[in-house]
Amino acid sequence: MDIDIFGQAVNDYFDKQYTEDIIVHSSIAEDDHIPIPYLFRTYDEMPAIEQKALQLCKGKTLDIGSGAGSHSLWLQEHDIEVTALDISKGCGTLSRKRTLKHAITSSILDHNDTYDTLLLLMNGTGIFEEISKIDTYLQHLKKLLRPAGQILIDGSDIKYMFETDDGGYWIDLHSTYYGEVVMGMSYKGQRSEDFKWLYLDFETLAHYAKKNELNCELILEGDHYDYLAQLTVA
Repeated sequence: MDIDIFGQAVNDYFDKQYTEDIIVHSSIAEDDHIPIPYLFRTYDEMPAIEQKALQLCKGKTLDIGSGAGSHSLWLQEHDIEVTALDISKGCGTLSRKRTLKHAITSSILDHNDTYDTLLLLMNGTGIFEEISKIDTYLQHLKKLLRPAGQILIDGSDIKYMFETDDGGYWIDLHSTYYGEVVMGMSYKGQRSEDFKWLYLDFETLAHYAKKNELNCELILEGDHYDYLAQLTVA
């Protein structure tokens, strides 16, 4: 992104300069908000899917898209060797302010260390961007796995957003995948460039996992069409 909306917002909150939330723009819905205090939630305030994912982390762990660092902090406090990775420079700065020992500013595709656990939360499938890039991302994630390593990733099936009153759908499910979304963010009068974000249903994730020689297990289903999956090398 040209403007680090997310990084600026979380640092403002940490530095007690919180005056407003991030506005999220998307191609499928009206504008929404990300409440910045929620990004600093404690373990007890996290949804069950996030709590379960953290419980399953083991060994050297990479928190991909770490954001404000709340997941990484919990892992560090529980003696997990965790590295927080985010493309936002501001998030990297915040991670150090919050005393995380290891924080990296990078795209995941540019990162090449190896880990026992790769953690992708808060719609972790979003980083795939679009259906056509899933193979590229999964192949790269496989290269980052140590023997017997795991990928813990959550996702959401947003098909419900297109349901009609008669139980049908007003989209063509055989054309462009309905979970491909174009998004942007605004904060304090600034707006980011638009970016692609993928909401992926579990069956489609499992299909691509198998295609890339990964086992895909459904670990937990959430309350609103969301899920946690574990991927391991087949």
